[in-house]
Amino acid sequence: LNLAPNEGISLSALRSQFSVNGEEGPKYGFDGSRYHYGDGTSVASQNSSQILTGYDTLDVGPNYDFYANTNALGRVRRSRPSLFQLHSNIEVSSTHLTNTGRAPGDSSEDDVEEPQSEPTRFGWVKGVMIRCMLNIWGVILYLRLPWITAQAGIGLTWVIILLSSCITGITGLSTSAIATNGRVKGGGTYFLISRSLGPELGGSIGLIFAFANAVAVAMHTVGFAETVQALMQESGASIVDPINDIRIIGVITVTCLLAISLAGMEWEAKAQVLFFIVILVSFANYIVGTIIPATPQKQAKGFFSYQADIFAENFVPNWRGPEGNFFGMFSIFFPSATGILAGANISGDLKDPTVAIPRGTLMAIFWTTLSYLIIAATIGACLVRDASGIMNDTLAMSSADSCQGLACQYGWDFTDCITNRTCTYGLSNQYQSMSLVSGFAPLITAGIFGATLSSALACLVSAPKVFQCLCKDNLYPVIGFFGKGNGKNDEPIRGYVLAYIIAVCFVLIAELNTIAPIISNFFLCSYALINFSCFHASITNSPGWRPSFRFYSKWMSLLGAVVSVIIMFLLTWWAALIAIGIVIFLLGYVLYKRPSVNWGSSVQAGSYNMALSYCVSLNQVDDHIKNYRPQCLVLTGPPSCRPALVDFVGTFTKNLSLMICGNVVTVSYHLESLNSHVTWLNKRQIKSFYHGVVANDLRTGVKMLLQGAGLGRIRPNVLLTGFKRDWRKDKPSCIDNYIGILHDAFDLQYGVCVLRMREGLDASPESGVNTLDPDAMMTEPQPQPSTVFQSQQGKKTIDVYWLFDDGGLTLLLPYLLTRKKRWARCKVRVFVGQCSVETLSSTSFSDSVRRFEDLIGPYRINTAQKDGHVTAEQLNQDCPWMVSDEEIETNKPKTLRQIRLNEVLQDYSRDAAIIFVYVLCFWQCPSALYMAWLETLSRDLRPPVLLVRGNQENVLTFYCQ
Repeated sequence: LNLAPNEGISLSALRSQFSVNGEEGPKYGFDGSRYHYGDGTSVASQNSSQILTGYDTLDVGPNYDFYANTNALGRVRRSRPSLFQLHSNIEVSSTHLTNTGRAPGDSSEDDVEEPQSEPTRFGWVKGVMIRCMLNIWGVILYLRLPWITAQAGIGLTWVIILLSSCITGITGLSTSAIATNGRVKGGGTYFLISRSLGPELGGSIGLIFAFANAVAVAMHTVGFAETVQALMQESGASIVDPINDIRIIGVITVTCLLAISLAGMEWEAKAQVLFFIVILVSFANYIVGTIIPATPQKQAKGFFSYQADIFAENFVPNWRGPEGNFFGMFSIFFPSATGILAGANISGDLKDPTVAIPRGTLMAIFWTTLSYLIIAATIGACLVRDASGIMNDTLAMSSADSCQGLACQYGWDFTDCITNRTCTYGLSNQYQSMSLVSGFAPLITAGIFGATLSSALACLVSAPKVFQCLCKDNLYPVIGFFGKGNGKNDEPIRGYVLAYIIAVCFVLIAELNTIAPIISNFFLCSYALINFSCFHASITNSPGWRPSFRFYSKWMSLLGAVVSVIIMFLLTWWAALIAIGIVIFLLGYVLYKRPSVNWGSSVQAGSYNMALSYCVSLNQVDDHIKNYRPQCLVLTGPPSCRPALVDFVGTFTKNLSLMICGNVVTVSYHLESLNSHVTWLNKRQIKSFYHGVVANDLRTGVKMLLQGAGLGRIRPNVLLTGFKRDWRKDKPSCIDNYIGILHDAFDLQYGVCVLRMREGLDASPESGVNTLDPDAMMTEPQPQPSTVFQSQQGKKTIDVYWLFDDGGLTLLLPYLLTRKKRWARCKVRVFVGQCSVETLSSTSFSDSVRRFEDLIGPYRINTAQKDGHVTAEQLNQDCPWMVSDEEIETNKPKTLRQIRLNEVLQDYSRDAAIIFVYVLCFWQCPSALYMAWLETLSRDLRPPVLLVRGNQENVLTFYCQ
């Protein structure tokens, strides 16, 4: 059926008049715009042009709510019908289920949500661009950029600016890609990194980034306080002394900024707009000042308006002092290019973060970079490097032949101060050069105030927002107290207070020269990880990585990450080591604690890619005996029901080989408890997979596991199961199935091991749970009982009865045990040879034979069966567990051998830690007789007994190739 895009069609005309259960009359109604049940409940509110089927069904059309993690304000979140609901009776589903998954008449407190007032949200201009520009512009713009231009020259200054902007630009592109790869919530930088790289790196960066922002509040505030104190000193005013004046002004300033923050994001945004206007006015004032002809007073200080000669002179570098080199100037300027994450840090307060963050961040980088380039070029074109500021230093007062410097062309002679290096004005000597050039100097001071206060306010808002998201994730102890939010904007009031206390503490120091490099390195750590996050998410080729922002490159992101780390060491190598050390420490803590969070990080995608690649590469190389590993399929049933079996196999497979816990469910059951089993194994620190199957009977299910478990070369080659203790109480057919499972394993080239313990393997023996009992399936967390295999074994012995050669599996497993710490002190004793039946005493012989006959008696063919019309072949086919007198007599030597071997085990291995016994396998033997042999061989032994049989293929070699 082809439908034109604009072609209307009545779907009701195409609908069947019969319901899906064959009864006449539709069970659903269709009114042209929506399907509804007989009671009027809507099935799916979809436009008729969006529905391409007219069949009766519970399926609903695509809906945004189906993919959302949270509820929309004022309405109940909807969910699509599950497969179980679709598979159920249509009458029940249509009557009792709505598209929300609840009964139509069901109403609860969760169903009715009061519409809440919409919190304050910002667009990309006010929320991101202005905020980032204010955070990028700072004191360095006004007080250091002219000086850097004098040192490096206009040309290299542009290189420094563009290089810094390239790094921040690449980071901005990476941030944009991550921010558009799904809905971004509050938490800013921490949210972006943690949801991309996982909680390990995200948590460490979130903590230090929040702390760095809190300390940056103090740094910007002290810059403001120093400027105010300098103005007071010029006018002769003072509160106490210079240092205490800075402290007092700083504390008062931080308190005022806290008040603005506590007033709400709306007031904070208004304050930021005010600061933005002040800075723009100061820029305009500066540009106007460069055009206004220079007065004699300004000429004496080196300002001559735009001059081509001055531009040419200042275009080349003129290094001075210990910091006079390219990297020295770069390290001073680069912090002024940071601040690009100020908008992303309030991602929870943006209307549409996926649009606002890319557009606002990149526009902020563009405009601030342009402003830096313009200021460096203009001030370098109108101000000489050295000037005395003395009005009498004119050329008329001295000889033109001895005059030095470019100012001689404009009638000024600064030779004395240039020669003596005592010039106090000019680009190289005065930090306040922009005030000199501007049309009205106080406006530059106002710009400095606006830049410092806006940066401090942005950091004071960013730190609690990031920290709040980190606290809510509960990655670290104690800090959860600060995760609580207040008001419609979920304001982190407690976080504000904490950031205020940290800022005040550093303001009181009043000397942040040693702390500022650490802050810059923390920001660079964040940049490096954001770039690496984008690269790693791209390189893993995960289907979940599909950002709508396309203007990024994974290789450019990698370059940005590497360059950010290099710059960390170029700025201050010891501060870089401190920052990286803190990140590693916090990373190690989260790795140790292993928080129960799953954010679908790129690290998980990368692990999958690596595992898949290695699995495929194994197929390219043939197996070698030296690399043989016992990869075990363990028939545990639910793992928590057989903890001893799990612990034993986990002991020698941990960090060595594959272990799969297999479970066969023989009842109608949906395998929904997979996570509970894996959680139990992880909590017990067992490195194992879990594989459950549903089958009609036990043997069929095990066959499925034997043939389907594993992947490529990483697949089981040894089957381990528990000994069937209750075989005499169970149905004879169950015995035949149990022995048949062992035969099936041999047929599929598996080695076989059977573990028997005196106290049994079940965690709850009174429950009567047998191996692979489907009733033992669990959906609730289970306890962690202790077993003998979890304790230290001391100086006991590991006794190995290697009676026949099976390829070496009987010898390999004990050796692997001794490589583990708990078994390392045990001594391995190997018994080789066959047991002599003649050594049995008459008393032991009669007692043992009598016990064996009691075991096999219920399964012997009686006289009635012999005299019947059923042939031996038919009886063997219908009842393969039955044993005839001929079979008893024929296998009598084998029976006596098992009895004698049990006696040897009793004599020599009663104090062993564990006993490994090679066991013969007889295919033409009745299952009950073979089960009686296993019972006779392993009964009444205190140590655990492992009955082992390899698959006749070598697993050991004494060659080196």
